[in-house]
Amino acid sequence: MAITNFRLTTDEYTENFSDIHPPFENLTAALVEANRCIFCYDAPCIKSCPTSINVPKFIKQIATENIKGSAHTIFDSNIMGGGCSKVCPVEKLCEGSCVYNLMEEEPIQIARLQRYSTEKAIREKWPLFTRKPSNGKKVAVVGAGPAGLSCAHVLSRQGVDVTIYEKEAKGGGLMTYGIAAYKVTPEFCEDEVNYVLSLGGIEINYNQELGKNITLPELQSQYDAVYIGIGVGLARQLEIPGEHLEGVEDAISFIYDIRSKPFNQVKVGENVAVIGMGMTAIDAATQAKRLGAKQVTMVYRRTEAEMPCTQVELDIAKLDGCNIIWLAAPKEVLGVDGKATALVCSKMILGEPDASGRRSPIETGETIVLEVDMIIKAAGQMPFESLVSGLSLENKYGKITTDAHGVTSLNGVFAGGDCVNGGREVVDAVQAGKDGAAGILEFLSV
Repeated sequence: MAITNFRLTTDEYTENFSDIHPPFENLTAALVEANRCIFCYDAPCIKSCPTSINVPKFIKQIATENIKGSAHTIFDSNIMGGGCSKVCPVEKLCEGSCVYNLMEEEPIQIARLQRYSTEKAIREKWPLFTRKPSNGKKVAVVGAGPAGLSCAHVLSRQGVDVTIYEKEAKGGGLMTYGIAAYKVTPEFCEDEVNYVLSLGGIEINYNQELGKNITLPELQSQYDAVYIGIGVGLARQLEIPGEHLEGVEDAISFIYDIRSKPFNQVKVGENVAVIGMGMTAIDAATQAKRLGAKQVTMVYRRTEAEMPCTQVELDIAKLDGCNIIWLAAPKEVLGVDGKATALVCSKMILGEPDASGRRSPIETGETIVLEVDMIIKAAGQMPFESLVSGLSLENKYGKITTDAHGVTSLNGVFAGGDCVNGGREVVDAVQAGKDGAAGILEFLSV
């Protein structure tokens, strides 16, 4: 069958893309879980959170029914704490470090407790922060993703007037356009962005792209400082024959369509191959299945032991019925009349570890052929190298070079998030925004 849409009924789409991590139904359920916490001294869950949320404190506040105080504790460290409670890989962060794991018991459901407080705060529009009077300083932030929004919120709380320039029609960045719809809805992302803006002193100019509608020199001349949080977003190419046949697309574009269109307008193949095993690959594979693909096969050139995604994410793909082929690397895409019909993969073995310590895959000379009508490339994302190079910023293959406070090689220009680190978790971007704001406040002597 050809790549098409309208595969499922409205009810089926609704069921397939419903919340994969349901919230606590009521306060009683949240209280029961909160009271399991033993409120560790020098808690490991705090140390494992990139934004250092005081987890025992906010859980204790829930346990004492101080939900507003709990939300304040979370947002004070992570203004995107609502979204992070839905999308963070908590199994390798806060919940993964919970001491209950050492006792072979289920860890505290930190994410669900965090979600309980933050969702209530966002839904009821609690004004938890007061902005200092405007001090006359103006800062431009490029990118309304987690890093940019976090930076803007910290600056505005200190009385700095912030203008954000965002290339898309909505804010939220990766949260809005790049994460599986069953984890966080675009509607929630919009509510979260509006909650950040409710502090005041922050204005977003949408459909304004750096290097196209605005330039860095213009921003430098109009503002006291500039923060760049443009993320990454260029799909890594496979560099194999047939890669540009119809039916071959990158995961970024595929997920973007799911996030920005009704589900019944997103086209998906009958037999889909997904190349890669990171979080984006998992999101692409599971959503292809939930859009109605008959068969989805994930192809990864290493073994399960080397996969970049977490076991929890892999289990989601398995439960959705995705097939997995380990030790297989894409070699060629075959096609008929300009359309992809098969993916040829080289069988691999693992050799000696590479520079990162991971064992390098080596071709065996054998191949396998998968009959497909759609191939989704999720082999990683690359920085906007040509754009960054044109900004005269010191960089390494497109990743902007900064110090710990986001200071770049240009005076008064700061950067953070994926455009600096190459791509990490949402919570890392939030912390980068905080670090950048601290550097800007010092630079402005505020």
